[in-house]
Amino acid sequence: MRFGPKGLGVLLLLVSLALGSGVSVCDARSGKHWRQKTAPSTSMFRRKGKGKSSGSSHRQYGRGHQPSPSTGPGVPASPSGSPVQGKGQQSPPMPTPCPGGGNGYASPSPPPPLQPSLPTPQAAPTPPPPQAPPPTPSEETSQDTVFNVLAFGAKGDGVTDDTQAFEAAWAAACKVEASMVLVPSELVFVVGPISFSGPNCEPNILFQLDGTIAAKTGARAWGSGLLQWLEFTKLNGITIQGSGIINGRGQEWWTYSDHNDDDDMDAYSEELEKMPQIKPTALRFYGSSSVRVTGISIVNSSQCHLKFDSCQAVMVHNLTISSPEDSPNTDGIHLQNSKDVNIHHIDLACGDDCISIQTGCSDINIHNVNCGPGHGISIGSLGRYNTKACVSNITVRDVKMFRTMTGVRIKTWQGGSGLVQNIRFANIQMSEVQTPIMIDQFYCDRTTCTNQTSAVEVSGVQYENIRGTFTIKPAHFACSDSSPCSDITLTGIQLRPLVVPQYHMCSAFCWQAFGELYTPAVPPIPCLQVGKPAGNRVLSDHDLC
Repeated sequence: MRFGPKGLGVLLLLVSLALGSGVSVCDARSGKHWRQKTAPSTSMFRRKGKGKSSGSSHRQYGRGHQPSPSTGPGVPASPSGSPVQGKGQQSPPMPTPCPGGGNGYASPSPPPPLQPSLPTPQAAPTPPPPQAPPPTPSEETSQDTVFNVLAFGAKGDGVTDDTQAFEAAWAAACKVEASMVLVPSELVFVVGPISFSGPNCEPNILFQLDGTIAAKTGARAWGSGLLQWLEFTKLNGITIQGSGIINGRGQEWWTYSDHNDDDDMDAYSEELEKMPQIKPTALRFYGSSSVRVTGISIVNSSQCHLKFDSCQAVMVHNLTISSPEDSPNTDGIHLQNSKDVNIHHIDLACGDDCISIQTGCSDINIHNVNCGPGHGISIGSLGRYNTKACVSNITVRDVKMFRTMTGVRIKTWQGGSGLVQNIRFANIQMSEVQTPIMIDQFYCDRTTCTNQTSAVEVSGVQYENIRGTFTIKPAHFACSDSSPCSDITLTGIQLRPLVVPQYHMCSAFCWQAFGELYTPAVPPIPCLQVGKPAGNRVLSDHDLC
C-alpha cells in the first residue's frame, strides 16, 4: 500500500500519540515508587535476605520469597502492626525465648522499633537483635499468686511478732490453687504457734522459705504447753522449699528439762521457770498427701524437729536438721501412720533418734543420709501401754553413722501386740557407734518397767554390708520369750572394735533370736540361732496387721 505525503503524516501522528499515552498511564499508576517490571535475579533476593531486620526493611524478604501482591501501603495492617499477608503467606509466630538465651536470644535489652512480620525462611533464620521477651501467661499469673508476708504486715526484724501477718498471707494463698507464700531472705520473722490448715485450701500450695522463722520465747506464747509450733494440716500437694531456716530456739526448753541439776539452778530466770513441760515439735504435717520438704534447715527444736503424722506420698530431701547432741528428745524426723515416704540426702545431728519410725508406717525408703551425733535410725518404740503396732516394708540403705548411740535399731515395749516385718538395712557405714545392730523387745526408758508376756513380733529383718567401728557391742538381739525374733539374716557384717576409755567392750548378745548368717560375721555372732523358733505360734486376729 502506498501513502501520499498527507497520509504518511497522519500515520506518524497517530503512532506518536499512542506511545505518549502508554508511558503516561504506567507512570501515573506507579508514581515515584515505580520500578522496572523485570523480575530481579534469585541471587539478588538472597543478598537482600541477608540484610538486618532493623531500620527501613519493607523491601527485604526471606530467602526465595517475593512480596505478596496484596502487601502494600494501602493494605490494612494486622493488630500487631504487621501487614496482612496475601493468600498463602501466613505471618510466622514469634519464637519463644528459652531460658538462658536459647534460640538466639541474648539477655533482655530495650526492644528495637516493631518490624513487619517476615515470611518464614526455609533455612535457619538469622538471629534477631536482642529484645526483652514479653511476659508469658504463667509469669503474669504468678504475680497474682505470690503472697509475700511483708505485704501482710510482717516486719522481719527479729523482734516484732509476725504471727498475724503469716496467718493473713496463708488465708489469702489458701484460696488460690498453686499459690505461693513467700518468706523473703535476709530477714528474721518471729512467729508464735500457728496452724496452716486445710481441708478447704486449694491444692499445690508452695511455701517458699528463704528467710528465717524463729520461735517466740517466753512461757506466755505457749500457755500450758503445745505439741507443735508450725503445723500444716489436711493439705494436698503442699511443698516447703527454699534456703531458709526454721529456728525452734529450744535452748530455754532444754535448760528447763535439766531442772534437777543443782549447778544450773542459778541460770534460771523467772520467765524460764514458767516454761511448760510439754514441748512443741518445730514443723509438723498431719493428714496431708503429696508433701515435699526440701532445701531448708531446721535447727534447735525444743523437741522433735520434723514430724509426719497420717500422711501419704511424702518426699524429704536435701535437708539439714541440727541440734546439740545433749539436747533431750530432739528427734530429727519422726514418722507415724504414714505411707509411701522417701527420705534422702539429709544431714541429721540431734540429741535423739535421727529418724524414728512409729506404728502405722509402711513403704518407707531412706537412703543417702548422714546421721550423727544422735541415737541412730530406729523403728519404734512400739507397743507402749499395751497398744498394737504395725510396721512393714522399710528400707534403710547407704547411710553413714557417726558417734551415735545405736546404728539401726528396732525397739518395742513389753505388753504390746502387732508385727514388724520386711525390714532391710543395707550398706551402712558405722563410725564410733556404740551398738551398730540392735533389736530390743524389752525397751524401757525409765529405771524399771513391768515384765509382761505379750510383745510386738519382729520377723524378716535383713542386715547387709554393715561395716565400720563400734565402741561397746557389735550386735544386740534381745527378743521376747513368747514372741521370738524370726527370719533375721546377716550378710557382710564387718565391724571392728574401737577402744574408748569410758565404755566397756562386750561381745554380741542374743536372746530368742532366730535366723541365718549368710557370710561369716566379724566379729563372730555365734549366739544367733539357726532356723525358726520351735512352736512358732500362729498370729491371732488381734496380732495381725
